[in-house]
Formats: sequence, structure tokens, C-alpha cells
Amino acid sequence: MKKRKIILYIIGIMVIIGLAKIPQVLAYQPNVSSCTSKNIYQVIQHKQSGAQVGGSGTVVHILSDDNKGSRHQRFILKIDRGNTLLFAHNIDLAEKLQGLKKGDKVAFCGEYQSNQRGGVVHWTHRAPSTSHHFSGWLKWQGKIYQ
Repeated sequence: MKKRKIILYIIGIMVIIGLAKIPQVLAYQPNVSSCTSKNIYQVIQHKQSGAQVGGSGTVVHILSDDNKGSRHQRFILKIDRGNTLLFAHNIDLAEKLQGLKKGDKVAFCGEYQSNQRGGVVHWTHRAPSTSHHFSGWLKWQGKIYQ
């Protein structure tokens, strides 16, 4: 009888702990601090591929979606100081920014990869649990896409 009470007590504690974690999952907020720790202009200047970057910019060009392999929504943002960045937002892992157009403002957090045209930002979505990447996101019209 005592063993049964102990087992029920342990199960009860496990259920309470599990329920306590639910609001944390439902209230997920993107990790903004991981995107602001590096100066994006220094990252671009020093071609620091793999750096986690964040900021915001204005859409200057909408490209067709890349549908080869993992599908990506592609667009170019102009950020301060005249820099432009290509964004490759994985729409197999995150929601597409439907209706995005030239002139729209977009905030971002993702991984920078250097290239000859200024660079590309990808990993703008939640990282799968098996990944070593940080989760990223895009914010457009008040909504966070991850």
C-alpha cells in the first residue's frame, strides 16, 4: 500500500511539472538577444559566415521561391549604410510571408553567410531539435514567422 502511494505521488509530481512547462511553450518568444550580440556591419565587412545576426530593413526586391530541395522564400532587404542582404526563408519549416511586397519593413534574426553580393541570411526559422543552429525568425506586419 505504501509503495502504491509513493508511485502515485511521484506520478502526480511529474504531471504537475509537465503542466508547468506548457505556458512556457505556448508563450515562446524569439531569442532577440542572440541576434543583437554582433554588429551586422562588422559581420558583413569581415565576411564572418556562420554569425547569428539581427536587424531590420526594407524590401527592395522580391525573388521567385526556390523550390529545389527545401523550399525557400527569397527576397532582398536593404539595411542601413546601403548594404543589401538576400534572405532565404525556409518555407518547409516556417510559414511563408504571404503578400510581402517591395517597400515593406522586415525585422530579422538568422545566420549570415558571406557571398560576392553582400551575403545571404538563412535559418530564419525555429531550428529543429537535432540541429546545432540557433532558432531564427522574421517579423513582418507585427507577426513573427519562425
